[in-house]
Amino acid sequence: MWSSGTGSCAPGEIICHGDYGPWNGIWRGNNVVRLIDWDHARPAKPLFDVAYGLEYAAPFRDDRECVRWLRYPGPPHRRRRVEVFCDAYGMAVPGDVSGCVAWQQRQAAASCQALARRGIEPQATWVRHGYLRELQARIAWTEASGL
Repeated sequence: MWSSGTGSCAPGEIICHGDYGPWNGIWRGNNVVRLIDWDHARPAKPLFDVAYGLEYAAPFRDDRECVRWLRYPGPPHRRRRVEVFCDAYGMAVPGDVSGCVAWQQRQAAASCQALARRGIEPQATWVRHGYLRELQARIAWTEASGL
């Protein structure tokens, strides 16, 4: 059983981490050397983890949030960061990268909502505190970003 349901890999799918962000990495200097916290692992196309990682690596957030919340010294050069991330992953930048990330964000929002409905924490608390509205705002920003 996966946090997203049951099932095995369909053709073209792998077991994705499902929560691929910097908080789930073991860092050695500036390099992630291990991934931890596999509780959201699931069968999915590799693009799921790539899009999830890009959400945070680019990041797909407005400039104000990048500076205030994510502690960037200034607005990031998102396009360049997307190119570096995809190159390191060994793939070309998707033609509609913002569409891919928005798709993943909608998947993550749906998963969060489903877990909250089942009373699973911390998602239940997040939803009570308005997290789904925040996710919808991120999706709207991503779709409008033009990346």
